[in-house]
Amino acid sequence: MSYIKAIILGIVQGLTEFLPISSSGHLAVFQYFMGESGSDALLMDVLLHIGTLAAVVICFRKTIWGLFVEAIRFIKDIFARKYHLDSIREDFKDLSPKRKMLLYFVVSCVPLLFLLLPAGGGDKIMDRLAVFSTDDSILAEGICFVLTGVLLILGTMRAKAMINYRDMDFTTAFFVGVAQLFAAAFPGVSRSGSTISAGLLSGVSKEYMVKYSFILGIPAILAANISEIGDAVGSGTAIGFGPALVGILTAAVTGVGAIILLRWILKKDLFKYFGYYCILLGVFCIGTTVVTNIMS
Repeated sequence: MSYIKAIILGIVQGLTEFLPISSSGHLAVFQYFMGESGSDALLMDVLLHIGTLAAVVICFRKTIWGLFVEAIRFIKDIFARKYHLDSIREDFKDLSPKRKMLLYFVVSCVPLLFLLLPAGGGDKIMDRLAVFSTDDSILAEGICFVLTGVLLILGTMRAKAMINYRDMDFTTAFFVGVAQLFAAAFPGVSRSGSTISAGLLSGVSKEYMVKYSFILGIPAILAANISEIGDAVGSGTAIGFGPALVGILTAAVTGVGAIILLRWILKKDLFKYFGYYCILLGVFCIGTTVVTNIMS
């Protein structure tokens, strides 16, 4: 892979990971037109996510550190038998916002365990679904782009109709986790777009959902990358250290800018336009696939 391609893919990853338009879907489209596919494309996708994870840590470092400290305290309280099953509801009401968020994160990550279930032949469900990220078609991405667009528009409509936002709860956290599951399984379904939209549809504020969505992505993306990077490297790749490093740094810098941009976009109530964009891009991908199949 050349340095130019690495920079282009790094910019695409950095922008699309945080803007709700699907980084995996856009990377698949760009790699499709740049002639990159298979294990090289999968490994580069994994490496670029490291850059955007760094961007999340940079922008939300205070919140992340606070949650880390709170997690240690929570574990200590459990071993000290501070909580009891017969009074768990009363205890939960008295928890701090950070401790509640920790528990919500756990619930949101539960649906991802579905990807680890066996699918036969020694494969997991996630292994079977990886075909959508490594094939030479962008049909699945197109369909998922349209789905993302519809979710964004519906979420924006719901947020606009809300007078009083309600707090996050376990039902909403699980709903957000299901949205993240589909984003992890299918390229073209935006992780940030689907999880934020799930929260908006449940009546949670945009500000809370942006922070929740980005931090929630840290363990999910790390877990997925640890699994995928071994498979990609094991199959052999032609990505050099230099281009990979340049791509990661580009994704990190672009990602920080994208997070700042998204905060401004939310204040200006421009979220729905990403939905229109995703629908148009999805139609383009589907149309390109149909035309290519007819001409081949």
